[in-house]
Amino acid sequence: MKRYDFDTCIDRRGTACEKYEDLMTIFGTDRVIPLWIADMDFATADFIVEAMHKRMQHPIFGYTFRPRCYHEAICGWMARRGEWQIDPSWIAFSPGVVAGVTFAMLSCTEPGDGVVIQPPVYHPFANTIRNNGRKVLNNPLIQDPEGEGGCGGYRIDFEDLDAKLSQARAMILCNPHNPTGRVFTKGELLKIGELCRKHDVTIISDEIHCDFIFRPHRHLHIAALNDDLANRTVTLIAPSKSFNVAGFSTAAAVIPNAERRAAYQAEVDKIHIENGNIFGAVALQTAYEQGDEWMNQLLEYLQGNVDFVYEFIQKELPSVKCYKPESTFLMWLDFRAWGMTQEELNRFLVEEAGLGLGDGSIYGVEGTGFERLNIGTPRSVLERALNQLAEAVRKRGL
Repeated sequence: MKRYDFDTCIDRRGTACEKYEDLMTIFGTDRVIPLWIADMDFATADFIVEAMHKRMQHPIFGYTFRPRCYHEAICGWMARRGEWQIDPSWIAFSPGVVAGVTFAMLSCTEPGDGVVIQPPVYHPFANTIRNNGRKVLNNPLIQDPEGEGGCGGYRIDFEDLDAKLSQARAMILCNPHNPTGRVFTKGELLKIGELCRKHDVTIISDEIHCDFIFRPHRHLHIAALNDDLANRTVTLIAPSKSFNVAGFSTAAAVIPNAERRAAYQAEVDKIHIENGNIFGAVALQTAYEQGDEWMNQLLEYLQGNVDFVYEFIQKELPSVKCYKPESTFLMWLDFRAWGMTQEELNRFLVEEAGLGLGDGSIYGVEGTGFERLNIGTPRSVLERALNQLAEAVRKRGL
């Protein structure tokens, strides 16, 4: 069996790489270790690169479509990795998951309608709701670090969710949850479904991180749990995070209900993006046809990174609260014990520790005092970053 290399550090500068070449814009300096945007530093799998080369050998790159084998690749991946048997006819195109979330939202809401999200959560959700004239309805996750609510004790406030859904037409579910790393249980998902049925709310489920599941946890596609959920849910997936191919801008919406699918497609047609691009289709199909073993080894490596970061922080930085994620290649770090404002915390990390992490406050006020750490990078990079942080903390006497 081939062993894939996740330890080699690859210089990404000079490739118009946002993670490394937009640091001056984000942090005001390029002298930080970038561990912010959810973009892994591992080489794209060789079988995907080879498929790109093969397609490049044909000298014409004209209008394209997604053939049946493309749809069958998605169906096969979902069946093998997620135990969900889907029909090829349920699949619709999107250039990315956030675009798909937006198309789904526009297809089932009108300006002024409420849309529920669960902060601290991926910030483009709130942006796309507001930018399209809809109303953000926050159902904040409750954090009880001593409780049994998963990563860091995060759990759903169902009483508040019931109240918010009564004012909503749609709910954007982030499962696995970014940035907390929660994988919602079957019981939680069924309760969400029960409340959405009660208030006749459409579920738009961002499941882009569903391939990153750490043992003993299990991801369940909410639309696969019963017929009502299948009929009221638009599920968004993509190979972009799993196989580090975000630059190809290819995602898929899985929509079992024919009327919802037609409404979604109508929004896509309004801006004429149905064709997508040749290489995105090749990347997705190749990843989902050949990527099982690569994904298995990646998960093994990421689990090692999780354990390394957790143990280092427990030993060297006990004032920082750190929880092992159930999913994603992101860790949610709690710096609130330091008593800094978010601006002070960000400045300390950049100027004294030389780190570019993800500002927790962008995920909602519930993220104030937190930072998101991308562990999708060689372990040597994480080791260097954490040592820099520990040294800066010692110098400050924190």
